[in-house]
Amino acid sequence: MLNFYKLIEILVSLQSLVITSMLQVYIPLPFIYKSSNNFELPMTWQIPTIILLTLIFHKKVVLRAYTIYIILGLFLFPVFHQGGSIGYLLTPNFGYLLGLYPLINVIDNLNYRNKINVRNFLKNGFIAIGAMHLTGILYNFMQVILYSQFNLFLYNLGKYSLGKIGYHFLMLFPLLLLIKPIERLKRSK
Repeated sequence: MLNFYKLIEILVSLQSLVITSMLQVYIPLPFIYKSSNNFELPMTWQIPTIILLTLIFHKKVVLRAYTIYIILGLFLFPVFHQGGSIGYLLTPNFGYLLGLYPLINVIDNLNYRNKINVRNFLKNGFIAIGAMHLTGILYNFMQVILYSQFNLFLYNLGKYSLGKIGYHFLMLFPLLLLIKPIERLKRSK
């Protein structure tokens, strides 16, 4: 049975997921010819947000909110990065969305052990992102076998995993600034 506070936590998590899945990551590069050029990274703020929510809230809350997010994206609204609908199951992107479930479990180990420090955060963060990508690769491999399109496997591997994993690892470093405040927040509860 959900109590009022758990419901609020789920709604806050869900709202954060929906908003951040639509925000692209841009790095302004004003030093190039003194213009306002931007460098667009091929990802959104969704993964850092899920990591942050998992550090703040209990794993069950984030898993419930994320499951609601998946259901919304598949059946009601186009909240995923490149749209939505039941047809999204046929894209390689959906495997990486499923990969966020193991990511949440690995990051929650920091809460369980109650040892949120820089070293443990980076170690668990790298493992979690690796688990997410491994899930996406396995989903892609199952699609390739199911549809007998073996020539797409390496293309999808490069586009969805090898092309983005470095950026996903880089997104862990801005979260390091929030480790101490999160730790203080958890101790004050």
